[in-house]
Amino acid sequence: MTLRVRLAIAIAAIALALVAPLLVSARSLRELSSDTASLRDREFAATLILGRMRASAQEVSQRTELLTLFPSDTTRSAFLARLTTLEAGADTLQHLTGSAGLLRIRTTLDALREATPSVYELARQGRTAQADSLVDKVMRPAIADVQRMLEVTEATLQDRMREAVLGFGALSSEARRWSALALGAAALLALLIAIWLGRSITNPLDELDRGMRAVADGDFTHHLHVVASRRDEFGRLAASYRSMASQLRELDRLKAEFISVASHDLNTPINVIGGYLQLLQEGVYGDVTPRQREILHTLGAQSKQLSRLVRQLLDVSRFEAGGGKLELRPLKLAAFFTELERAFRVLALQRDVLFLVHRDASLPLEANWDLERINEVLGNILSNAFKFTPKGGTVELTASAENGHVRLVARDTGAGIPANQLPYIFEKFYQADNQEVSGIRGTGLGLAIAKGIIAAHGGTISVDSQIGMGTTFTIVLPVRVSGPRRLTPPVPGSTLT
Repeated sequence: MTLRVRLAIAIAAIALALVAPLLVSARSLRELSSDTASLRDREFAATLILGRMRASAQEVSQRTELLTLFPSDTTRSAFLARLTTLEAGADTLQHLTGSAGLLRIRTTLDALREATPSVYELARQGRTAQADSLVDKVMRPAIADVQRMLEVTEATLQDRMREAVLGFGALSSEARRWSALALGAAALLALLIAIWLGRSITNPLDELDRGMRAVADGDFTHHLHVVASRRDEFGRLAASYRSMASQLRELDRLKAEFISVASHDLNTPINVIGGYLQLLQEGVYGDVTPRQREILHTLGAQSKQLSRLVRQLLDVSRFEAGGGKLELRPLKLAAFFTELERAFRVLALQRDVLFLVHRDASLPLEANWDLERINEVLGNILSNAFKFTPKGGTVELTASAENGHVRLVARDTGAGIPANQLPYIFEKFYQADNQEVSGIRGTGLGLAIAKGIIAAHGGTISVDSQIGMGTTFTIVLPVRVSGPRRLTPPVPGSTLT
């Protein structure tokens, strides 16, 4: 499944998950609307009709008096019309409510209608007492019975409306509950889909990012955990990464092999040239003039510089191939630092620089190091310190014990290194901008070799510098280095700290 398809599916699923609560809410609203319409069309309409019937019943009661006091066709017709209105209202109300009590109203109204002609005739004949008696015995009880049945019907309607309102409240609460549950489930589903989508994208991206940074740092053996057989963009990127890393690894091997072979092949003619220059200087092939001797001296110095460069190239190629081994053996630290101080005292006098070696009393008597390699590291750092320190300056080396380690701090008062260049000074062939101060340009290999040697001892090396104030190198080495240890290539673009 490609990334585009995965994104489309995830977006569609999230959209459906968010639409589901709306559908649930719409269904609940439809049910509530239907019940509300039913209440409006039945109970509310019945209440209105009941109100009109009670008014008509009250009017019938009043017109009964008029029927006996003022008997006329108009009074009788108005009375009978009110009875007809009550009868129609009873029929409609019984249809709406289905109440059996309303059938009695119709029967009572029929009795009133039958008694009306008799009351009317008695009143017209002036037989008022008999008309009033008939009204009191028949018509008034019937009207009271109608009013009582209307009251009972009204109470029943109120109960039904109260139950309906309570039902609406329960239905509304149920709708809110289901809507909240649907919304929560949709939000959870959307979150799970988002997490799945994010992981399915960010995890391969992070892994590819780690792989590319490893390649940028010179590690061409970094293994990707992204399967190249994946049928998406990440699978194609993983396959491209593996192909690129394989090609770079092969190019790096060929480069190291070329440097090793070239350096080895250069070493032999350089040694031959150096040997013949020494023989010429010693006069084995005849006397040489002062001018020739000066030229021979210059050629000899350049031959030694070239030989040193070839040796450093060989060391670097060994580091990168992992072929160099440390020759670990116990060495007396007191004698080591005494010899180191004696070796650089002559250089200090020549350059008119104060050279100080401070040894802490807590230093152990012995350390298990490769003497030649540590001499190479300190010799390179101190040589640089003298090279960049002007006359009258100071170069110091301080040695102290620190939790089973020896801490070596080389500090000078020289030109210093720009802060933006400090992260790169341990890279091969890198040279800082302060080379012009010494008048002697190096090869840019010494510190890279020093870093590899310190790393092989299990130690760390760091640098701090300020322009015009000097540079400080700090080396921390374990007192006991377990063997056998191999020299490994330093990681480009980083500083061991």
